[in-house]
Order: sequence, then C-alpha cells, then structure tokens
Amino acid sequence: MERVSAKLGDAEVIIETGHYAKLSDGAVVVRQGDTAVLVTAVMSEEPVQGIDFVPLSVDYREQSSAWGKIPGGFIKREGKPTEREVLVSRVIDRPIRPMLPEGFFHDVIITALTLSADDRYDPDVLAITGASCALHISRIPFEGPIAGVRVCRIEGRFVANPTYEERQRADLEIVMAGSKDAIVMVEGGAKEVDEDTLAEALYFGLEAIQDLIRAQEELRNKVGVSKASFEGMELPPELQKQLEEYCTEKILYSFTIGDKRERKTFQSSLLKEFLETNQVPEELHFKVAYNYKKLTSKLMRRKVLEEGVRIDGRGPKDIRPISIEVHPFERPHGSAIFTRGQTQAFATVTLGSPEEGQLVESIYEGETFKRFMLHYNFPPFSTGEAKTWGPPRRREIGHGALAERAIEPLIPPETEFPYIIRIVSNILESNGSTSMATVCAGSLALFDAGVPIKKHVAGIAMGLIMEGERYAILSDILGDEDQLGDMDFKVAGTRDGITSVQMDIKIKGLKKEIMKEALYQAREGRLYILEKMYEAIPEPRKEVSPYAPKIEIITIPEDKALLVIGPGGRNVKEFRDKMGVSVWVHEGGRVSLTSNSKEALEEVKRIIQNMVAEVEVGKVYKGRITRVEPYGVFVEILPGRVGLLHVSKMEGYIKDVRAVFSVGDEIVVKVLEIDEQGRPKLTNIGISQPA
Repeated sequence: MERVSAKLGDAEVIIETGHYAKLSDGAVVVRQGDTAVLVTAVMSEEPVQGIDFVPLSVDYREQSSAWGKIPGGFIKREGKPTEREVLVSRVIDRPIRPMLPEGFFHDVIITALTLSADDRYDPDVLAITGASCALHISRIPFEGPIAGVRVCRIEGRFVANPTYEERQRADLEIVMAGSKDAIVMVEGGAKEVDEDTLAEALYFGLEAIQDLIRAQEELRNKVGVSKASFEGMELPPELQKQLEEYCTEKILYSFTIGDKRERKTFQSSLLKEFLETNQVPEELHFKVAYNYKKLTSKLMRRKVLEEGVRIDGRGPKDIRPISIEVHPFERPHGSAIFTRGQTQAFATVTLGSPEEGQLVESIYEGETFKRFMLHYNFPPFSTGEAKTWGPPRRREIGHGALAERAIEPLIPPETEFPYIIRIVSNILESNGSTSMATVCAGSLALFDAGVPIKKHVAGIAMGLIMEGERYAILSDILGDEDQLGDMDFKVAGTRDGITSVQMDIKIKGLKKEIMKEALYQAREGRLYILEKMYEAIPEPRKEVSPYAPKIEIITIPEDKALLVIGPGGRNVKEFRDKMGVSVWVHEGGRVSLTSNSKEALEEVKRIIQNMVAEVEVGKVYKGRITRVEPYGVFVEILPGRVGLLHVSKMEGYIKDVRAVFSVGDEIVVKVLEIDEQGRPKLTNIGISQPA
C-alpha cells in the first residue's frame, strides 16, 4: 500500500492506494479526520459507438453504517440514490468531465463510497479529489489532476474544509474544484455577499488545493501506469478542407436565424446536404458530424470575438426581451410565468402546514424537517422533443438545488411565517438559463403568494469565449453558447449581493481579472432583470391566497402537551374530524393549528388555551356542573379542572341543592382559593358573565 499526505487548511488529508478494490483501473481511499471515502475508476475495453460525448458516469453513495446508524423507514437498507447523493455525484462529474480528452468515447465509471463519516468533515469534497487521483494513477486518459475543497467565510475569515459546526456560522459556503493553475468548477451559496468577496473566496480555494495536486503527482510517480491509447476523431485532411469550404458561409448564415428550432433544422439539413453532395462514405459520417459541430463552434466563437455579434444578433452584454405574468392562474397559492427570449418558466407556490415539511436524514444533523423546497421539472416538450416525461433526473435535481439555494436566504423564519413553502418550476420553453429563469419565476410567485420575503431574487447565466489573449464575456447565454463556449457561470442574488453560484469552466488558466469582470457583468444583468421584476410586482401581497390554509402557532407549557393530545390522541382526532382543524404538537411546547376555516381555528385555539390555562384566584369563570351532592356542586371551570362550590358559599340560602342545580348546567363562578391539594374552592355570582 502506498500513501501520500497533504495539508488542507489546518488539517491533513491522506490518500492511500493498493489495498482496496484492486481490480479497478484506479482506486484510492481519501481520509480527513475519521472521515474516509473509497473512490474507484473503471474503463470499458471498447469505445461506445455512435456518441459524440464522453460516456462518464459518477455514483456517490453514503451508507448509514458509515456513521453508525441504521436507515430510517420500514425498509432497513439503502435504496435509490438520495437527493444528497445525486448532488454530490454531480459535483464530482462536472470538474472531471472536461479533463477527459476530446474524442475519448470509452465508458468511464467513477464510484465513490463513504466508508467512515465523523461529525467534523464532509466526505463530498474528499470524493472529488479521490476521483481525480483514481483516474490520474490509472490507465484511463486524463488531463488532471484536480482537487476539491469547501471554502467558507466564518466571521470574516476564509476557511478551507471547515467542520460541520463551523459551517453553521458561515455567511458564504462554496464547493469548488481546481487544477494546478485554474478553477474548473464552483457550486455554492451565500448570504448576499459582494462580487469581490466571492472572487477572493475562489482564489483562496485554488491556493488551498495546491498541496493536494502535488500529493496526487507524487502518488502517480510511485504507482501510476501508462495511459491507454485511443482513436481520435480527426478527418482525412482533404475531407476536412471540403467540409470547411462547403459549410462555412452557410453556417455563418445560420447564426442570423433567431429561432432556435429553425436554426437547428437549417444546420441539420446542411450537414445532410454535405454528406450526400460529396458522397462521403458511410463509415465516416459520424466523424464528419463530430467535426461539423466543431466547425460550428469555431465559427460562432470567431464571430463573437471579431464582430462582437452573437448567434441571435445580440451584443455580449445584451439580455433577451423579458415578459412577466403574475398570478396567471387562480387556484395555486402563488404563481408567475417568467419568459426571457425562448426560455420560459412557470412557477407555483404552495403553502402548507408545519407537519408537511420534508423529512431529511443527514450525517451530522440526523432527522430534520425541511420547510422550504424548490422542485424543478424539465419536460421534453420544452425543447420540442417527442419524448415521454419521466421522473426527475440528475440535471433536474441539480438545477432545482441551485435555484432553491438562491432563494432560501430570503425565506422568513417560521416565527414570522409558519407555513411550509414549496415552489414547483415547470420549464415550458428552453433555450438557455432555465435554472436562472426558475429563480426569477420562483421569486415572483413568492411575492404573489404573500410570503413576506424582503427582496426579489434574480439569476443570470454568463458565458465566455476565449482564444489566446482575446476574450468576450456573454450575458444571458443561449443553449448553443453554453455548449460551444468556454464557461457556464450562473449567478443569482438580490440588489444587495450574491446568494447562489454555479460555474463550470472548460479552459485552463482563467485569470482573476476576467473572473471579476464576469461577476460584475453578471451583477449588471441581474440588476436589469430585478428592475423588470419589481415593475411586475413591487412587494409581497398583504394577504395569502384565500385557497391557502390558515395557520397559527401557539406556545403551551411543554409538560401539558399530553393534555392537548388527549388519551390515544383523542383530542387532536376530534379537532380534525369534528372541527376541521389539524393540530400538531411539536417539541418545546409549540402547537401548530391548520384549517381552511379561520373561525374553526380560533375556536380550537380557545379550547387549547383553556386546556392549559392555570386556575387563578379571584378570577371569574363560566363552568359546567359535573356532579351534584347535598353539600354542594362540582364545576368544571377549565378542561380537566374541577372545583367545589360548597353550599355554604352559594349566593343566598339554598335548602335543597338538587332542586336548584343539575348536571350539565352552566354556572358563573369565582375562585376563592386553591387548597393544599390544588383543588379550587368556588362561589357562585348569579348569572353574570365572566370578566
């Protein structure tokens, strides 16, 4: 077994190989503290036919046994990947994919398994480093190494790979990956930080991972094997020349077609025309199509750099036309449609009762309830594809998490707004930046729903074209610009700062100055979009939808919770079945009441408050007689609290108590005292009402 180590912040990271999973092409265990993750890399022997992308698959798995737990639920074993596992798989995939060489089409499978998890260090960033190292020491072609790190700002100071406890105090948290000289992936959020702070965090993280890069090179020098060769996608020189001469002018013309579908149809027809006109052998069709796509990218990039004109005719900073519809449909508690060019998101807000929160199980928090959720859907019709709409895929989960993180810092605390909040974004048209359209539509829908968030949140996707020293930063990129450009940089936030960021960079050596310029250009675009949103709905509605449930949270003495619930839950069942009010008793004496009727809610609230109220000497109560004896009557003045009205304390002379009082009669009484056993002593005061 070989082992190397590296410093990361104040802690040590250890990388080992040669002891576990030795049949994999590459396998390493990465440790920090008592957290350890095994990462393996395996390559297929033959390339996959008929594809023009790297068939990389990443699976990250956390098993409860790693932190000494048995899974919750009825089935006591892990099932399909959790949302957390999907999101971590994505942050491993995104920096690794650009590092696999062009034209390499072998299946590559990365598997990361958490072996041990302590209560200090998160295994997710260790898995990024592990994936790089497993590839780097293996036969699999790889243009790394890279390394992963989590950067937080805690009390004004940047910290690399902080502990879970430290993360709770952070106002900025990003997961990033970088190489020796470049940032390649960023994913994270913040509490409205400025652009300079984010840039400083990124380059702090790049510096922090350099010892991890060195350690991987050291390990490869010890155990690395020769890289496998593979067939590239180059065309014969004469055919490449024919392709460029025949297609260049027509591809340039296609960039003037504003409609996405028309442009794609034209470009597809042009490729087919070239293949038929030049009688290209069928066995070369796939390579021609691959190089045709490369030529399209080259021409698009040249047009932007030389003429400052993009595919749809816009300049680098121009944002597509925006239209906004607020409350387009009546029954959702809040709704909005945000359209930017050919990208359209329809967002709805649903308000629910506290018990409808999502139960989430995590390494360091155990089981918790999530009160704000954002779910993103990407139906195939949004791109004009004739496909069925399946369950959410990794991309949809990732885009939803990005948008949720953007809005979450603005969600009011439960003490101010006791509802569970769910946003659903359905993408109706897609031509770039649908996750950022979701942020905008979601913010508008929250305002429409009457959720008291203080500010709108907007998002924008930025791109980059770079050739040598020449570059162009693009605002509000199209889908084609995302695919053919060098950067996809999504930034969301308010007028006062950034709340969420996601970045993938395909080039090496992005200068800090360019990064800052992109951030400030994104801010300019974000502020423009925010103005449009404030024009559409300047502040949250004063009232929630009439179709939303009525919710109120009250506090009772914690030791009286069982009194509210009743034997076997009898009371809460009666509140629900007879009065239409759901009652949920939480820890700490918090009780949530939910109903569609405000009157019913108020009545149940009154009953519960009476249940838990303490009997006060000198206070007047309207009670009900529960028992009649010759010496007096017993009166229930509060639920479960019965006092004695003795004949000697009754108003006037009463010869026969049974002749005057009956069980079930209502009577107004005043508490004279409470005896040593806690029993109230009463006097009646006629038929007057209690104060």
